[in-house]
Amino acid sequence: MIRARLTSYALSLAALAGSFAAHAEEDGTVSGWKQLNMTEGVTAISRRIYELHMEIFWICVVIALVVFGAMVYSLVKFRKSQGAVADTTLLHSTRVEFVWTVIPVAILIVMAVPAAKTLVAIEDTTKTELTIKVTGFQWGWNYDYLDDGVSFYSHLDRASDHARELTSGIDPNGVEHYLLNVDHPLVVPVGTKVRLLITGADVIHSWWVPAFGVKKDAIPGFVNEAWFNIDADKPGLYRGQCAELCGRDHGFMPIVVDARSKEDFAAWLKEKTAAQKQEASAQGGDGTAPAPAATAP
Repeated sequence: MIRARLTSYALSLAALAGSFAAHAEEDGTVSGWKQLNMTEGVTAISRRIYELHMEIFWICVVIALVVFGAMVYSLVKFRKSQGAVADTTLLHSTRVEFVWTVIPVAILIVMAVPAAKTLVAIEDTTKTELTIKVTGFQWGWNYDYLDDGVSFYSHLDRASDHARELTSGIDPNGVEHYLLNVDHPLVVPVGTKVRLLITGADVIHSWWVPAFGVKKDAIPGFVNEAWFNIDADKPGLYRGQCAELCGRDHGFMPIVVDARSKEDFAAWLKEKTAAQKQEASAQGGDGTAPAPAATAP
């Protein structure tokens, strides 16, 4: 009787899950069950992280099925109504204890090997083609292209900044990419291994772009390294945020990365370099913009 009920419940849940998944596919939107999982991203390292996540997830699913399956079987098979009598003379078994110690250790080793390989790959900043220094400050980002002399600040865009004010009278729903847009995005080429040197100017921040599989703390007085290589066929805008509670306006320092083809990036970099050199000549200095005060953007 109990087995029949459990089977019925399982079939009902499976049918419900299938209907939700089918509805999401018909919509053409990422919704329902798809929102419960990680995304694969647009870099090789983000896909490697996703594959590791799924591999360990299915190992955990199998463990759960075995453990809870044994529990349910024991509860159903050896219940009092079926005449089961507790064995009060049961003693420990060295063989059983050895088995249930060795098996979890083996499972942990199986999971640790691919995890360690992925961690090593995440930290491998060798053979990079472009180096950018990223400095977090309250509340924005400073990007320095160390090999090209280009430097600029990136803040929350004016439209979002104005709409967030309590007396603005602007409906945030009418602002495109509300709180996720900036005035000057980070521009990088696709198909290029980009190395980031990440630090902080005042408090701890965190540079996080989910599509790249990159999240690194920006710590004052310390430099962290990260890297990404966007797929050559995936140019576009990718958004992230500061993932560290860095102060009262923490929620207003988004990250936007503008990934362009190598040709478009080279043209942008040439134009930006010429503009900053011209500005430096006009100012009679090095053209470095003054650091912003620690106030809201």
